[in-house]
Amino acid sequence: MLTLPSLKPSFLSSSESHLFPSIAQSSAFSSVRYKWRSAGMRRRTILVKALDAAQAYDYEARMTMELERKSKLKIAVVGFGNFGQFIAKALVRQGHTVLAYSRSDYSSVAREMGVAFFSDAHDLCEEHPEVVLLCTSIISTEAVLRSLPLQRLKRSTLFVDVLSVKEFPRRLFLQILPPEFDILCTHPMFGPESGKNGWANLPFVYEKTRIGDEDARAERCDRFLEVFANEGCRMVEMSCAEHDRHAAETQFITHTVGRMLGRLQLQSTPINTKGYETLLNLVENTCGDSFDLYYGLFMYNVNATEQIERLEVAFDSLKKELFGHLHDILRRQIFDGDMGKLDGFPKKMVPALPENGYAKESKNVQEDCGMPLLVVLMGLKVVRLLEDLVSLWGGWLLVMQELLVLLDIGQVTFLQ
Repeated sequence: MLTLPSLKPSFLSSSESHLFPSIAQSSAFSSVRYKWRSAGMRRRTILVKALDAAQAYDYEARMTMELERKSKLKIAVVGFGNFGQFIAKALVRQGHTVLAYSRSDYSSVAREMGVAFFSDAHDLCEEHPEVVLLCTSIISTEAVLRSLPLQRLKRSTLFVDVLSVKEFPRRLFLQILPPEFDILCTHPMFGPESGKNGWANLPFVYEKTRIGDEDARAERCDRFLEVFANEGCRMVEMSCAEHDRHAAETQFITHTVGRMLGRLQLQSTPINTKGYETLLNLVENTCGDSFDLYYGLFMYNVNATEQIERLEVAFDSLKKELFGHLHDILRRQIFDGDMGKLDGFPKKMVPALPENGYAKESKNVQEDCGMPLLVVLMGLKVVRLLEDLVSLWGGWLLVMQELLVLLDIGQVTFLQ
């Protein structure tokens, strides 16, 4: 029986290389020595020389598989709801090992996706995931993070969040997580609805908040980010503070306008314009998300209150401009003596009561009624506009009322 204790390849000897000068320098040439011995015999060496000779036991294939295995991550998704499942599909698709934990039972869904589901956080952490990805709602993040048994994790574990606000989870991670843990704050600026047809060119914002100096930690962080780069995302490295400033102007305003229009109960019509279709899609996308998400965008982004105030000022300014323009038209008609020419109104004939008790038509409206009727007619012209403005304002007030009901300062803990 032969044994091959050494499988390390060796190059051509100095005495043989001059015979094949071009081959000796080529990586395509393999020269392998195998040392073996049999029972009762001395150790012998077999020298194999060939172009592209296969390594023993498919050495090259095994090395490729080992390299590929090391490039994959073991990722624990905490919060396996709609968004957690959305992200997990991409992780599984790229060959990463995915673990999931959630308060609700998603075991059957996880099984279909090829994800290991855990109903106990201790069991999850004992699997020693390299990355812990928090996919919880904004308002429940702190409670979930404090409930995790961090002592069961490796001290070099990488924590990642995907919340729509960034300063809040950044401060939370730095306060609660041990200093040995790495922190990566991210925001995929898309969701199951906007990203259902792929993630190509969709923005992915991230900040490397705290990454260890070791090369292995930096490489692990880069491998996680490659998940989104490989899906075609537009990778944007940005500080959490800058992100929140931009998000208040984009994401929060979008959700506010969408929910305000949703209160109007807009319906599709046979003559929809492209702009109106856009509004209907906005209502569908924003109102399809939970109100907790919208509330979190308001409560945990310090820039959101300023945007609400700006929105109110802009709406008041628009109303004043409309009524001011109407006032100018009325003044011109009064002082120019052109009271009989009211654009958009026909010259209606109204009955007047004569002395004999039989009704007859008067010449025109303003002849009998004068200025008071002029004001009435101008009011009729804008009544529909006022109704629309009141409805829009009523929707805005309803949205604000819901926010203020939830905004109980005495029960909400906000990290300063």
